[in-house]
Amino acid sequence: MRTLPLLPAALVAVLALSATATACGDGGGARGTLPLQGFSGPWSVESLTVDGKTLAAPAAARLSVERGKGNEAEATGNYGCNGFTAAVVFDSAAAITVSPGVHTEMACPDLPFETAFAKLFTGRLTVEQSPEKITLKAPDGNAIALSSKPPAPAAPLVATQWTVDSLIKGESAAPVPADAAGRARFTLAADGTASGSLGCNRFNATAAVEGSRLTFGPLTTTRMACEGGPGEVERALTELFGSGPLDWKVQGDTLTLTAPASANALTATAASAVE
Repeated sequence: MRTLPLLPAALVAVLALSATATACGDGGGARGTLPLQGFSGPWSVESLTVDGKTLAAPAAARLSVERGKGNEAEATGNYGCNGFTAAVVFDSAAAITVSPGVHTEMACPDLPFETAFAKLFTGRLTVEQSPEKITLKAPDGNAIALSSKPPAPAAPLVATQWTVDSLIKGESAAPVPADAAGRARFTLAADGTASGSLGCNRFNATAAVEGSRLTFGPLTTTRMACEGGPGEVERALTELFGSGPLDWKVQGDTLTLTAPASANALTATAASAVE
């Protein structure tokens, strides 16, 4: 996939080294205790709550906090693809104020999640803490759920039902239209076939996996007339599946399929295992 211009190499190196140092530390004990006990991390981001909706986090999304002077600390992490830093001030035993720092600017498959995470992790946040979980809440009720447990292992590419949740055109990503949400689904079977729904019509095809490449054969579909969001999604998937070998990647329960030539892509979420 094409990428947007990256920040200076020195900055990227600082982000990487900072994140590595935090992840390889001892949970903050050697550097003293933060006003909120055990908040240093590293923490996996489980999900975001935005306007009453839950957004599942990519496996790479994480957050660590390293103590500075007094009630000041530095946060480093990953929005899911792009790394970031932020200054953190512990206002009390149950509240922090976050000032965003720098971040990398790669074009990533789950831009809606990254944008929401960046928007949430700023300003004053209240902190609700339990032994293995932390919830950071904004004044409007939106929240970031963190867990000390490692992310779940990646879902298998084959024998998993994938539900398409976003479409990517070059450097622009957008969720599927509301009237098509949850309708485009497909499964790759162990016998080298694929089947499912393009958003309106059902389809069958061959599907060959070679390393990190997935190639769909010609699609056989039903022939219903498709309008609105379902028709839009169907046209995009038909074009993508027919564009030749696709690069595939699974992070946690998220699959990304990308056409190397055009950088058009989709992201899909693992729904359930298929017998």
